[in-house]
Amino acid sequence: MLISELLQTRGMPVTTGKVNGFTGVSQESGKTESPENSGFAQELRAQLAEQERKDRGVSFSKHAMERIEERQIDLDSENTLERLNRAVELAGEKGSSDALVMIGSTAFIVSVKNNKVITTMSADDMQGNIFTNIDSTVIM
Repeated sequence: MLISELLQTRGMPVTTGKVNGFTGVSQESGKTESPENSGFAQELRAQLAEQERKDRGVSFSKHAMERIEERQIDLDSENTLERLNRAVELAGEKGSSDALVMIGSTAFIVSVKNNKVITTMSADDMQGNIFTNIDSTVIM
């Protein structure tokens, strides 16, 4: 997706035409590059995607939703959802990819890079379990 397309989807005005002063040559490599592929454009896209991810908050996989219903986990109590979003944000800031987030006696396994809860467990379900394929733990 081009930057202009991304900005248009966010409702920002976009003008097209020549970019004044853009030589098309990278300062570091000396190679020709288009404005859409410049380091600045890539960084801008990454920053916009990160901000959009933060604005949305976490999403839940189908599996996680089934476990929440099955285990009667209340996401409205004790600001659980708010705390979960903050925990994922903190894990992302530290470079985490997959995290175990503990909120009270509830565990959430979260794909930080996808901003998605993979599964969740109550205290009773955690007994005797081993958590694998996580690179961090956040206790809220």
